[in-house]
Amino acid sequence: MADFFHDLISNFGNFFSWENLSHVFTDPTSWGIIATLVLLEGLLSADNALVLAVMVRHLPKEQQKRALFYGIIGAYIFRFIAIGVGVYLVKITWIKVAGGLYLLWIALSNLFHLEFKMARVGGVPLLPYIGKKNDDEEEEAVQNKGYGFWRTVLAVEMMDIAFSIDSVLAAFGVSEEVWVLFLGGILGVLMMRGVAQVFLKLIDKFPELEKAAFILIIIIAAKMIAGAYDFHVPHAYFFGLIVAVFVGTMIFSVIRQKRASESAQ
Repeated sequence: MADFFHDLISNFGNFFSWENLSHVFTDPTSWGIIATLVLLEGLLSADNALVLAVMVRHLPKEQQKRALFYGIIGAYIFRFIAIGVGVYLVKITWIKVAGGLYLLWIALSNLFHLEFKMARVGGVPLLPYIGKKNDDEEEEAVQNKGYGFWRTVLAVEMMDIAFSIDSVLAAFGVSEEVWVLFLGGILGVLMMRGVAQVFLKLIDKFPELEKAAFILIIIIAAKMIAGAYDFHVPHAYFFGLIVAVFVGTMIFSVIRQKRASESAQ
């Protein structure tokens, strides 16, 4: 137990190490990883910014900005804690494998519209199974509850944390360096809040990018599971695959739209 707390404190101490931070700023590989994390955050979380905007819209304009700002602070604190603890836990093989399998489930459930259901006998739920989401199920809407300021801030904080969990876990599939992960997270949250419309327009122009983001998650999950068994993919190959999926998806989208336009004429 003493070793656990010693390693945990050491991990948090890495946040305040100038040597680690200067290494991040001077290492091109680190910036490649950070760019990958920012891209993933933008593609996966662009619509989350709109959800948060709806949650605070009942407040006066000035309070809306404050509530969202406090939400960002909460997201940063959560990432600081999650990364500091996670860097230690992700070294444990079964946790790394479990994290990779969870990421695979997140990606596949979104790509193929799957969800966990319960088989019922006489109305009693007995056995869990994976099934298709019903097309006629209405998506849960974000309701304007008319909460007061601090209750709204708390709701935004909880939503920020929920949005952050998948992103933080995916980040560990890419790197285990605390400052690389934290900088990627900081820039990712700012991208989500500041230029969410840019990513939404990008996805609107290339709709396949939304699915491509989950394909990237599958690649990261596979890398994470492989790393648990000491099979490490060189950064050059990994970045090349990420760029190939991203650029290839946009090219495919343009070709598909062009063919659809020609067939409609």
